[in-house]
Amino acid sequence: MVAIRGIELPILSVLVAGFLVTSSFGYNVTYDHRALVVDGKRRVFISGSIHYPRSTPDMWPDLIQKSKDGGLDVIETYVFWNLHEAVQNQYDFEGRKDLVKFIKLVADAGLYVILRIGPYVCAEWNYGGFPLWLHFVPGIQFRTDNEPFKAEMKRFTAKIVDMMKHEKLYASQGGPIVLSQIENEYGNIDSAYGSAAKTYIGWAASMASSLDTGVPWVMCQQKDAPDPMINTCNGFYCDQFTPNSAQKPKMWTENWSGWFLSFGGAVPYRPVEDLAFAVARFFQRGGTLQNYYMYHGGTNFGRTTGGPFIATSYDYDAPIDEYGLVRQPKWGHLKDLHKAIKLCEEAMVATDPTITSLGSNLEASVYKTGSGLCAAFLANMGTQSDATVNFNGNSYHLPAWSVSILPDCKDVVLNTAKINSVATIPEFVPQSSIDNVDPLSAFSSGWSWFNEPVGISSENAFTKLGLLEQINTTSDQSDYLWYSLSTEMPGNEPFLQDGSQTVLHVESLGHALHAFINGNVAGSGKGKVALEIPVTLIPGKNTIDLLSLTVGLQNYGAFFDKARAGVTGPVQLKGGNNGSTVDLSSLRWTYQIGLKGEELGLPSGGLSGWVSESTLPKNQPLIWYKRSFDAPSGNNPIALDFTGMGKGEAWVNGQSIGRYWPTYTSSSGGCTNSCNYRGSYSSNKCLKNCGKPSQQLYHVPRSWVKPSGNTLILFEEMGGDPTQIAFATRQIGSLCAHVSESHPQPVDMWSSDQKTGRKSGPVLFLECPFPNQLISSIKFASFGTPRGACGSFTHGQCSSTRALSIVQKACIGSKSCSIGVSIHTFDDPCVNVTKSLAVEASCT
Repeated sequence: MVAIRGIELPILSVLVAGFLVTSSFGYNVTYDHRALVVDGKRRVFISGSIHYPRSTPDMWPDLIQKSKDGGLDVIETYVFWNLHEAVQNQYDFEGRKDLVKFIKLVADAGLYVILRIGPYVCAEWNYGGFPLWLHFVPGIQFRTDNEPFKAEMKRFTAKIVDMMKHEKLYASQGGPIVLSQIENEYGNIDSAYGSAAKTYIGWAASMASSLDTGVPWVMCQQKDAPDPMINTCNGFYCDQFTPNSAQKPKMWTENWSGWFLSFGGAVPYRPVEDLAFAVARFFQRGGTLQNYYMYHGGTNFGRTTGGPFIATSYDYDAPIDEYGLVRQPKWGHLKDLHKAIKLCEEAMVATDPTITSLGSNLEASVYKTGSGLCAAFLANMGTQSDATVNFNGNSYHLPAWSVSILPDCKDVVLNTAKINSVATIPEFVPQSSIDNVDPLSAFSSGWSWFNEPVGISSENAFTKLGLLEQINTTSDQSDYLWYSLSTEMPGNEPFLQDGSQTVLHVESLGHALHAFINGNVAGSGKGKVALEIPVTLIPGKNTIDLLSLTVGLQNYGAFFDKARAGVTGPVQLKGGNNGSTVDLSSLRWTYQIGLKGEELGLPSGGLSGWVSESTLPKNQPLIWYKRSFDAPSGNNPIALDFTGMGKGEAWVNGQSIGRYWPTYTSSSGGCTNSCNYRGSYSSNKCLKNCGKPSQQLYHVPRSWVKPSGNTLILFEEMGGDPTQIAFATRQIGSLCAHVSESHPQPVDMWSSDQKTGRKSGPVLFLECPFPNQLISSIKFASFGTPRGACGSFTHGQCSSTRALSIVQKACIGSKSCSIGVSIHTFDDPCVNVTKSLAVEASCT
């Protein structure tokens, strides 16, 4: 019971991290020109995207807690229509699809939710999130003023809204959802739809508003979003964005924390100094809500990737990596940034910023109120030179491409280019090193296999004149479609008489193709291809079998739903010397959707058809492999190393871990050992892993395996050696930090320094990443002018002889340690030089 003005009332509500979760009463969420207004109070919000199906329910609580620990107020997620309604009017919200459970876990952690219903999501997700059956609705045209499409879109959107209302998950009901989104980045492509686009957007806004969620709706990348929709920004930088009304707040729904990985591409990454700069600039220039896309990217399990050619990993260089471990220093530096911004929140929401120039590419923004509140952001947008600026009578050093944050308009709490956070070196440790398993024998035996038939093997095969488009034929029920043709070659056929080899000419829209002649592989190609395959024909019957496959359906662009795939022709036989050509395109072809192994249920370990003999077939196309295995011991995340394999899909205990393709390597050029964070970022600016497989290691969630008696199923379409694959666990190797005398004090010390009036100096802080770990050794320590990065530090021209012993004494045997970075701690090895402390440690 709680007493209010002398009256005792039953407790009906709980205050959780700033929002009220009630049994029957909600709280009001509105907006004005400055910010979202929650329960009558303007708020600065830091948000991060976590897509519930790209991780597992067992991972969700830890991911959410790490997000909260990292300073997030809000979790943002899309809703994936084709995940929940793969078959029309049949809904699935179980397991990884349990949207309600995910949102309730976010609420339990005391965080808000932004629900992006779309229902088009893009997201590098198969078909942009649309179910394939939608394509076959009579008269339908996607994402335009089309009655069949609007009817289906409204039905699904209302389904999700009604589900959220039933569970009382909107803020208006006391739940965590403070914003919803309708449509998605339509403004990027709406010109292609002509005048109908504007009508459609007006309808979408009206439809969403009519659902009466009690919270505002947003439209991202939609300059003409009608009232009351809030138009928001997506991109690497949004500081220059302005809403389409002076009554709407400046919000950033997608701040791309990295970029997605494609098969055949190098691995993109975004330096945290640049990401922090972009965030600080946004808030400096009046922003009040920004969302990291992604904060945890996760994994494209099964056949959920869009594309084509989006990789199975959706790591995105996010602050929390694919495996659920915090990525340092990105996570830690952003955590410090969030704290610094929150120190300014009271001043920021009270007024608009006053922006003044301090020189070329130099800018100050001040939030100052009549009551004495004052916060300032000082920016150097230059990409080359550091600068010293005078502000309010004081001098400040601004590194190039950085922002300094002054919560009191006087003292710097953080500069985006100066990292106080620890850095870590993640590593994959082979199971052989963990469980004393002989790496040469771990997967060398115990395999059984099933040879996938070449060509037609199903009773469900059918014949048609001419070549069929693949997506319309398969409805995406499988990646695979067989095109099969048998043709008679008389003995006097010119192709057999002139002694030259015949060429099979095949044109395909992709996404990949394998050609077989008389049961033998003849050639392969990927992408949109025109194959010229030398073949040898025989007198009599010859069979041409073309296995066409998709690698994720297109997810972005105007009319992306109309993108085609498969063998569209022509398919021709060309004579080598006599110049004759026979066009086979219009003949009667036989078709089979999917594989025999899929029909037999082999992915779930179906019992029929498996062969176990002493000699294991290797480097053979179209073969299924099965083997039991024990999970690596411990609790560290698990990965499967596909060294030796070609291309296919893998299942663990019936769950698909996704498509694998380790033979698709990135080009050898374009990568650098270090990437200069200064200057505008783009998706190809910072790359690593050039000349190597785009993805070699694949995430196997811990919750999918038992200690022993697990089943691994592989379908290998190109040919590989399964005895070379191996399990590994994702672990943290070294722990590092590098802090200079010019760094600000740790953000956590700022408030206490303000109260006491003293000025703390920079501090190097180390903390082991996992519970029950202690710092066991110091691999490197140098105070002076050390060089390099974590894992490759070296001593500079000057170095204190006492550094190693001082750090060892302070840190070994402790979970964490703090060391003042000053000559008072280490003496002065080089006078009149700005010095720094670099440390690399190990935890056990």
